[in-house]
Amino acid sequence: MIRPRSFALAALVAVAVASVTIVGVSSFLTEREIEGHKAIVRQIADGSRSASIDPAVMQALPTPVRRYLDFAVPDKTIGYRVVNIEAEGNFRRPLTEDFARTTASQTIAVRTPALLFAATTPIVPGVWARAYDFFADGRMEMRAKIASTLTVVDESATDELNRTSLRRWLLESPLYPMALLPGGPVRWEAIDDTHARAIVSGFGLEAALVATFRPDGSLADFDAEQDGDLTTPYHGSGEHVSRDDYRLVAGMMIPHAFTIARAAGGKTYPFWKGQITSIAFE
Repeated sequence: MIRPRSFALAALVAVAVASVTIVGVSSFLTEREIEGHKAIVRQIADGSRSASIDPAVMQALPTPVRRYLDFAVPDKTIGYRVVNIEAEGNFRRPLTEDFARTTASQTIAVRTPALLFAATTPIVPGVWARAYDFFADGRMEMRAKIASTLTVVDESATDELNRTSLRRWLLESPLYPMALLPGGPVRWEAIDDTHARAIVSGFGLEAALVATFRPDGSLADFDAEQDGDLTTPYHGSGEHVSRDDYRLVAGMMIPHAFTIARAAGGKTYPFWKGQITSIAFE
């Protein structure tokens, strides 16, 4: 005869084993999904063509943009198509105030807008959130899962979210500055001696950010010109990014420190502050 205490213990063990199995299987499936999206980004990047740079077109760029591109991409013939990025820092989940230590990775096509961003953020000891943003062929997909299992954010393509993801590719572009050369999906409009507007076009969509440049030529900030909706259950691209700590990588000057923020009403609300820990071009 099984004693009640022994039965209860066996039941608890069975529940624990089942829970671990479910999380394990779900984590495997989530990571396989993320890897599949990375493969699609690489396929899209492999199909993109490098644009030849016309010196006359370079000369016609706004002065601060030309100075930045000379600083960031001395060799305009660089032919990389994909960048793989790893970062760590502090992340604030949407509609919350506290920051948590977070790690993230990105695989991005550098000459056409396509990207995969994936991050892991602890919630409480032993419990984490696994989230990713995927943008390809003009359509976005956004998922967040508690313990890689319980879906809490599940957003699919809409015109607004697709445009937000297009802007996200532009916002990250100082990490792959050849994307900002003329002849690609980005064009520049003059503003003044320290600012210029970058406009990315693709898939029937456009998105724009205003760049602020430092005297040394580096790009300091990118800012949206419209307020963000701070009530959404996702951050999207954010409306502001500042970048610093430029270092020479693969013949380019790449910023390694960043702060990304939402912005509305003349105020910024940072949600992702950190540094690049690894960056490799293919």
